[in-house]
Amino acid sequence: MHWFDFDWVDAFTDRPFGGNGCAVVHGGAHLSVATCTAYVRETSLVECTFTGPSEIADIKVRYFLASREIPFAGHPTIATVAAMRSRGLIEGQSLTLETGAGLVHIRLDGDNIEMTQIAPEFGALVPADLVAEVISLPKDAIISPPQVVSTGLPFCITVLKDQDALKSAKLDTNALRMMLADQGYAGTDMMEPFLVTLSGSTEQGDTSARLLLAPPSPPEDPFTGSATGAMAAYLWHYGLMEKDSFIAEQGHGMGRPGQAQVTRVGPSEAMTGIRVAGQGFVLMRGQVALANESAE
Repeated sequence: MHWFDFDWVDAFTDRPFGGNGCAVVHGGAHLSVATCTAYVRETSLVECTFTGPSEIADIKVRYFLASREIPFAGHPTIATVAAMRSRGLIEGQSLTLETGAGLVHIRLDGDNIEMTQIAPEFGALVPADLVAEVISLPKDAIISPPQVVSTGLPFCITVLKDQDALKSAKLDTNALRMMLADQGYAGTDMMEPFLVTLSGSTEQGDTSARLLLAPPSPPEDPFTGSATGAMAAYLWHYGLMEKDSFIAEQGHGMGRPGQAQVTRVGPSEAMTGIRVAGQGFVLMRGQVALANESAE
């Protein structure tokens, strides 16, 4: 066993108990998948990160759910940079992260941490009736064709007609498994519907969103930075968002309000990236004893 320093950070918020929490384990990028996933389950968080040295970037970041490793995630990226900055580990106003989805460029602007997600990839359209069953809503609650979009991690972007539909959505895990199998994602909980409506939860917001999760993850994600980038790309692609930069909100119905500034890189017909910016609040820090075996 070895003691590792960690920081517990609330991302996409400037205050404690808002946004989405992530534990950042410093120097733990070499640890095994079994150790890292066990740690996520112990925290009851949706995701945690483990950092280490990189030969191609300023630092390597590995991202874990309770069930597996994933290539990239948004709020853990904000949390990781906030944790590093709070410990004096960042020099200057920019850095590059090595992730499973490629290099992620970070810019610091005051308290804001801005990550540039990769150019969006638009995948298959998903039948609206299948998605409606997954989220326990009538088909007419969905106002635009659901589609798989990724800016590092795939989500089924689903635009709902209003706040009432967003609040009423409930995950049907059996229907989710059927939809995943139908779309070729059998055996994974990837591609959950990311639900969005074109109005904010507050006067400042332009969109509101929810992400309902299947076990062993918690039932809902307070704020999802990677899905926010994919969602923004979808809205611009279909002409549903006129602004080049807007405020995305999530987590208000959970009592964990979060907010991000989302900016398009390039024209809507040829986006080269999506910038997602937010703040991080370091809630607690300490040490954790973990089995120090290598992932190799």
